[in-house]
Amino acid sequence: MSAKYWITIVMAIAMIVTGNRLGLTHESQGNHPHEPMEIPEGQPVPTVDLVVHPDNVRGWNLEVKVSNFRFAPEQASREARPGEGHAHLYVNGEKITRIYGNWYYLSTLKPGQNQLRVSLSTNDHQDLVHQGQAIEDVEMIQVEAEAN
Repeated sequence: MSAKYWITIVMAIAMIVTGNRLGLTHESQGNHPHEPMEIPEGQPVPTVDLVVHPDNVRGWNLEVKVSNFRFAPEQASREARPGEGHAHLYVNGEKITRIYGNWYYLSTLKPGQNQLRVSLSTNDHQDLVHQGQAIEDVEMIQVEAEAN
């Protein structure tokens, strides 16, 4: 098989894993809203717990503990399913990235008080909600100037 074939395969896999479409990330297309998805009656309600671990060298290791939810990077931007998808990480109200697993390394934060928020989203980027409330967790981190 040709090199062009393999390059195409590798690029397709990379795009699926990262959710990237030829340089147009979800974030680069603007912070447009998505309708929330209410967890259907009788369905287990997902939960998320954000635990912030200071890294031994620099930055923070974010542990995203979930229940009744499956991270599904292979389903990125596909059909919504209430119990699977990805998380969105917000720092001080600004969306930073998608998270497709239980751990994420955050290298820097501004000195002072910082709000970290993780919310659960469906494969097609709808915020998951239960009884009208977003399924999310928030942690506040105080950063000294020399901590970065």
